[in-house]
Amino acid sequence: MLTIKRVATVLSNYQEENPQTSTVGCGRNCLGKCCLPSSKLPLYAFKNDGKDSTNNGTENLMERQKLTSFLHNLLLGQWEDRRSRGLFLYDVTACDSKIISGKYGFIAQLNEGRHLKKRPTEFRVDQVLQPFDDSKFNFTKVGQEEVLFRFERSNDRESHFYPCMPVTADSSSPNVVAINVSPIEYGHVLLIPRVSECLHQRIDHESFLLALTMAREAADPFFRLGYNSFGAFATINHLHFQAYYLAVRFPVEKAPTQIITRMAGQGQQDRGVIVSNLLDYPVRGLVFEGEGENTTRDLSNAVASSCISLQNNNIPFNVLISDCGNRIFLFPQCYSEKQALGEVNQEILDTHVNPAVWEISGHIVLKQKKNYDDASEAYAWRLLAEASLSETRFREVKALILEALRLEEVDTEETSRSEDEEIICKEPYFESAQHLPQDCMILL
Repeated sequence: MLTIKRVATVLSNYQEENPQTSTVGCGRNCLGKCCLPSSKLPLYAFKNDGKDSTNNGTENLMERQKLTSFLHNLLLGQWEDRRSRGLFLYDVTACDSKIISGKYGFIAQLNEGRHLKKRPTEFRVDQVLQPFDDSKFNFTKVGQEEVLFRFERSNDRESHFYPCMPVTADSSSPNVVAINVSPIEYGHVLLIPRVSECLHQRIDHESFLLALTMAREAADPFFRLGYNSFGAFATINHLHFQAYYLAVRFPVEKAPTQIITRMAGQGQQDRGVIVSNLLDYPVRGLVFEGEGENTTRDLSNAVASSCISLQNNNIPFNVLISDCGNRIFLFPQCYSEKQALGEVNQEILDTHVNPAVWEISGHIVLKQKKNYDDASEAYAWRLLAEASLSETRFREVKALILEALRLEEVDTEETSRSEDEEIICKEPYFESAQHLPQDCMILL
């Protein structure tokens, strides 16, 4: 259940006629320790009941619909407000998009503005873990006008929204949801865990659980979260996840999978996490799924431990959180390494496409109109295949992950599942994207 708790109206931090506000912090109203502790920001407090919002039975369907409607209206409404203020580097809603004909329906977008105006990376691509450097750009330096709301755990078993809440009331280093000023899609946002702690781009158990919780709380299959490590096209060394709404299935969500092992849940031996190989897709990867109800923490721990193993072994990777947090795709990749060695096909290099999480999942952002006009499934397949580990290397990396999880691979062909056998959206209200604005739609 969601409640909206209103507090007394206060003067904005931006109102110059308030002499106290104008002298607080550095004067830039940023997210740094100079300004944030004295700030008041909107707060979305997600319920603290330890249960999965998407697995509570049909009797709670209407309540989940209300929650989904509120959160996506909040996020998209605030995002649209920032667009009207001119805070983005370009208008992503003016970009052409199309579904490429073929088996998987890869999605192509023409986004010339992102190529010209996106902030370039300032970091090495051959080191997955790099120390935080305050002299380089990080999210403490952005203005609070880019923040949509804070995302914190509630003190009870209900979700609440507070239009204005002092930061120090519950956390001196809040989780914030902010706009991506170089958006890929309508509603493109960043989830920045514990922003004031200046965490470098590195997955840990707590931060990944937060990202998974956001997917669960949104309870909308058209809302996905993604993560890029360094070496896999992260560009900012300040821990963050990306997310946006897209009202079609990603191509990777259509690919068949094959179960390779199961991980028992804590305290319930017959439930836990399923680990599968991704089949018949240009990038080799693993798929993690919760088995049964209330598996959020088990699923989060399994994926976070896998990512930590990759980080510790300097293996770049991307993560896609899909299906309301019920399916998570993990892609070890090597595009930057091959590019540095001169092993990437020149035709692919000439398109200037960097296969990060969204591209690898099948939403390909093209920078040149000719490439957009000529886009085909064969091109998408060749591009993504350049990022994939070889079969031999993938087996080695998979062994590292399973060792970290203390699991063994089970070789059984009977566990193969095709697209026809797998239903991604089991609830009736997930079958339509009519609750999303037209700007979220991809038209054939």
